[in-house]
Amino acid sequence: MAFPEANERISHGEPTWFAGKGKVFAMIDGHHHDSPHLSVWLPQSFDGQEALIRSDPGRYFKPPYVGVSGWVGVVLDTKPDWDVVARLVRESYLRVATAKLKRQLEESRG
Repeated sequence: MAFPEANERISHGEPTWFAGKGKVFAMIDGHHHDSPHLSVWLPQSFDGQEALIRSDPGRYFKPPYVGVSGWVGVVLDTKPDWDVVARLVRESYLRVATAKLKRQLEESRG
């Protein structure tokens, strides 16, 4: 992903992206634990999680384990709006990135 110091590694058997050496900002769920769909899990605020799920419960859901912390799952295998997915991933990166990484992202945008 094109964010400062974003790095991918396998965590819990799934591709996972970290902001620097810090926190997770995106995790793929590729039918893990018999999930019925391919999705990405993203940290959000509780209000953001609730609003997304309410807006389209077929697209957004509260994922197991991390949903209680405000994360939202985004279903990817039913033609998502990729611009919306990209915006949500960016918001999630900014939610967990350090001030230094946020500054680097803003500077790279010119």
